[in-house]
Amino acid sequence: SNKFTDNDLAALYAQRGNAQMEKGSFDQAIADYDVAIRLNPNDAHTFDHRGIAYYEIGDKDRAIADYDAAIRIDPQYEHAYANRGVAWMRKGDYDRAIADYDEAIRLDPNDALSYSNRGNAWGDKGDYSRALADYDKAIRLNPNDARAFRYRGNANLFMGDYDRAIADYDEAIRLNSSDVAAYANRGDAWSG
Repeated sequence: SNKFTDNDLAALYAQRGNAQMEKGSFDQAIADYDVAIRLNPNDAHTFDHRGIAYYEIGDKDRAIADYDAAIRIDPQYEHAYANRGVAWMRKGDYDRAIADYDEAIRLDPNDALSYSNRGNAWGDKGDYSRALADYDKAIRLNPNDARAFRYRGNANLFMGDYDRAIADYDEAIRLNSSDVAAYANRGDAWSG
């Protein structure tokens, strides 16, 4: 017979949830992930993806709870740490965000986005030298990331290094000519 197991059905619901996420239908994605999790409560990826959907609708606490569950199931799941770090950042808890980015980077030392995000956390704490070090590493790992150049430009701007800030904004604009913030921030750097 063609009987599906609970894990088979869970995978199908999770895949449909992923398709709903791609469409921006986050509430429907959450409903599909809920069913998938009821059928298979041991899939870290499904908890992580539902956490992303909760984050997208602004429910940071439920997102964090799902990232926690993903990490309990699979303590080596780098993306769950990185995603939880983003949620902690949005809640203004920079120390917890940094701790999660530290763990994501430990698990995947080539994760440019986690370096960039940790740099943002350091910058939000006012530690621009640590922020710059993280942006430098993010750019070495992914030299085509316009946002990392803009973020590094911001740190240089806050430190009063206008020439370096302008060079970073120039590169951000070269990589993404529609980056409005890079144009605006470059103007601020020009006016010193």
